[in-house]
Amino acid sequence: MIMKRILVTGGAGFIGSHLCKKLHDEGNEVICVDNLFTGNKDNIIELFGSRRFEFIRHDVTAPFYAEVDQVYDLACPASPIHYQYDPIKTIKTSVIGAINSLGLAKRVKARILLASTSEVYGDPSVHPQPETYWGNVNPVGVRSCYDEGKRCAETLFFDYWRGHRLEIKVARIFNTYGPNMDINDGRVVSNFIMQALRGEDITIYGDGTQSRSFCYVDELVDGLIRLMNSPAEFTGPCNLGNPCEFTMLELAKMVIMLTDSKSALRFLPLPEDDPKHRQPDITLAKEKLGWEPGISLHEGLTKTIEYFKAKV
Repeated sequence: MIMKRILVTGGAGFIGSHLCKKLHDEGNEVICVDNLFTGNKDNIIELFGSRRFEFIRHDVTAPFYAEVDQVYDLACPASPIHYQYDPIKTIKTSVIGAINSLGLAKRVKARILLASTSEVYGDPSVHPQPETYWGNVNPVGVRSCYDEGKRCAETLFFDYWRGHRLEIKVARIFNTYGPNMDINDGRVVSNFIMQALRGEDITIYGDGTQSRSFCYVDELVDGLIRLMNSPAEFTGPCNLGNPCEFTMLELAKMVIMLTDSKSALRFLPLPEDDPKHRQPDITLAKEKLGWEPGISLHEGLTKTIEYFKAKV
């Protein structure tokens, strides 16, 4: 394999840190850019001694210059607690960050991948969600800074592809979990595990029948790399996620069982615009990338719980 010089924005975050490690382990030179708002240097500390790894603290809303072969644009807070903390900053990160990353890629003729999200589908009226579905998004709600920011980023990527013939890839990432998750990020997997390990009530929003599909982070990273290195004519958007669907009640009960916790369930009102269902149609990923998750939720949660036990 020929060594590439690869830029990963948001590289100290949950998914970004795993991506940096995988790209580095494959023999590439990796530049990790992160402002550490939600990222953490502890996630990438093992790479700091390598001559093929460089960490730069930088905010993607300001231009960045580097000579690279590929760019993975992952910079943006992805959990509701974090992206709603400063919604204007969130949308700036998605939109201005995309403009800056695309500008860099255009200058150096690099291939660039956008880590978009299943949130572009909003509260879907089509189930499961194929890439051809345009979504059902509230443009003025509390989640809009993230949902519409990513939708706008996708638009920018395709405008650069049409206008400048830039080689782009767009991944729509569904719920992902695993080690390096922030224990306070407010996502359902980290919430449930930490509450169970602490013996606290597990908080379920709504009646618990809303569903999600959970992909283990190692498999998601494999999908991102396959998409980046797929033939140039395949731009995406491409769904990346595990199509196995679970209700929040099923997830909570599995976490309680795997942690041997005595936690009870506590039900709270459903947040505004919270999607009732989320399940990817991964037909395109299977056809174009030969990619399909194989790690069960039981197996992935077991690994994740071991990581979180050290954090309690």
